[in-house]
Amino acid sequence: MLNIVIFGAPGSGKGTQSEMIVEKYGINHISTGDVLRAEIKNGTELGKTAKGYIDQGQLIPDELMIDILASTLDSFKDRKGVIFDGFPRTIAQADALKAMLAERNEEVSIMLDLDVPEEELMTRLIKRGIEAGRADDNEETIKKRLLVYHSQTAPLIDWYKQDGKYQHIKGYGVLAEIFADVCKAIDKVK
Repeated sequence: MLNIVIFGAPGSGKGTQSEMIVEKYGINHISTGDVLRAEIKNGTELGKTAKGYIDQGQLIPDELMIDILASTLDSFKDRKGVIFDGFPRTIAQADALKAMLAERNEEVSIMLDLDVPEEELMTRLIKRGIEAGRADDNEETIKKRLLVYHSQTAPLIDWYKQDGKYQHIKGYGVLAEIFADVCKAIDKVK
């Protein structure tokens, strides 16, 4: 089972690389952002709760995310693996993911860290906000999201290094070169 955590600050290219990984390796993709946006669009109770956190640039509570993740993971039939995009975002979530996978006799195969300079992230996110009409991609909310990332999410780098799953990826430059580096890292653990 090939279970990948794709990691990086907002705007680092997690979604783009995830799509390419799914196509090449035939694994499922769980984007917590996409799942949450669908819940918000459908006006569910979960969506309404999540929207309040997202609009403030805050993270969704762990229990809520774990429940969503477990349900989504269990809905896949005949899966070869999964890429977790946007999860985990905290040490507590990484512990919970490890425990949830262990209950299914699985583990994270690799954590890919897409490293992108902050100026590039701001440029990408503002452009995405304009092109995709995403309300959470405005300068004020982006700054809040980056602060949350640095304080709560970046510590996962050391956590995954200690777990022996960490792989640094230069997340800027030519898209094909970034993906080639991603594939080299995945092929080592396949």
